[in-house]
Amino acid sequence: MSLLIRKDHCTDPYAWGDMFPSCHPLLEEHHSPINLDHHMTRNESLEALHLEGFDAIQTGHWTLHNDGHSVVLQVGNGMSVSGGGLPDVYHTIQLHFHWGGLGTNGSEHTVDRRRYPMEMHIVNMKSIHPNLTAALDDPTGLAVLGFFIDVVYSDNVHFGHISQKLSSVAYKGQTTKVKPFPLMSLLPKHNMSQYYRYYGSLTTPPCSQVVVWTVYEVPIYISWSQLAQFTSQVFSTEEDAEQVTPLQNNFRHVHPTFSRIASVSKDAKLLTGTAGRPFRSAVSLHLPLIILLGSFISGL
Repeated sequence: MSLLIRKDHCTDPYAWGDMFPSCHPLLEEHHSPINLDHHMTRNESLEALHLEGFDAIQTGHWTLHNDGHSVVLQVGNGMSVSGGGLPDVYHTIQLHFHWGGLGTNGSEHTVDRRRYPMEMHIVNMKSIHPNLTAALDDPTGLAVLGFFIDVVYSDNVHFGHISQKLSSVAYKGQTTKVKPFPLMSLLPKHNMSQYYRYYGSLTTPPCSQVVVWTVYEVPIYISWSQLAQFTSQVFSTEEDAEQVTPLQNNFRHVHPTFSRIASVSKDAKLLTGTAGRPFRSAVSLHLPLIILLGSFISGL
């Protein structure tokens, strides 16, 4: 999960603990991301979250920003999440993405040790807090909705609101305006009661252990070319662009659950009774096509 918190030196997740002690996996136990598998416990009380304002078109404009680690969409006011076992109402503040490279997967959470091509995080801050600094001092200060992203052959028209703007935020520090659209149009709206729940951390420094994670079971689907736009058109610096070194593999490594309980919602299905069933993302089945698309887009 990416937040606008000091990332100039955050290139190697394994070295974060040298500057941010709370990122050290041997000193702190509630890290994210984790692997999600059939050992999770079903919780019949976990029903669909209430997503206030996600069906509406908000006023004003949103801002898409390259923070050097990810592409972040600041969505302003007007949306919130609650219910589904969350301890409070949380105001939606931004969403961002994690991805791999040409032909490699890049989700942060894994399912039975396998990665999806991408992962989207919708970040929500507890409504009682005036700012992010205050939320980072609360063990449940943030609620993050995680969505796996898988790949098919046809474009996701709604996802195009973001992917078509990536060339305008190619380098760190660049921003562009995005016309608001119903955020629900991005989500698997018919499967929103199927998710996994656990308590963890930010996945970038300072790795604060303040996140109530809700990771949805059914992925969002985008096209091969939309995936290639992320893996080929986004750079950390102009120097990277000159050297044709796009921003890739911006995900943190998986951490042990230790004593934490990871729960399955009342309606979640995919991992029930599927122990040992191989999970294969579409990316791993079509590497030559992705590499070809990435090369084509890079040459545009």
